[in-house]
Amino acid sequence: MKIDKDLGDLIFRALFCLIFIGLGGEHLLSDGLIMVLMPEWVPAPRLVSILCGLWLSVWGGCLLLGWRVQIAAVALGAFVIAVTLLVHFPGVFRYPPDLSPESYWAWDILQRTNLVKNLCLLGVCVHLLRHEVGRYSLQAYLDGLRANQQRPLGS
Repeated sequence: MKIDKDLGDLIFRALFCLIFIGLGGEHLLSDGLIMVLMPEWVPAPRLVSILCGLWLSVWGGCLLLGWRVQIAAVALGAFVIAVTLLVHFPGVFRYPPDLSPESYWAWDILQRTNLVKNLCLLGVCVHLLRHEVGRYSLQAYLDGLRANQQRPLGS
């Protein structure tokens, strides 16, 4: 089965942005687990969670729409690097003080999978730096409008 390049781009962007939009919504609407994962040194954790939720939702939305994809990739890649270095990498080596020893195995799995997942996400963000969106994107639509506006009358 052969998928049209433009349709493939739309499917790729829609599937890839889901993790960012979904996590952004979780930060904004139900961040109980996120609060458990957030390091103790973070000031105003709820505010930080809301700001992260907005960041993820906005830039994930840009990916979905296919608008400013390279900027969105940098913004999301920076977020992934920060969270990986500040939360998941240290989480591989230490347990939260209130975690019972019976739950250490679950914590280990959570941190390791998030660490590896974030490395994969970062790889896609790097790929997106050179990615060209297809015709099913806001960028292609806006480029088409600009091209039509620059056309001389009568041509």
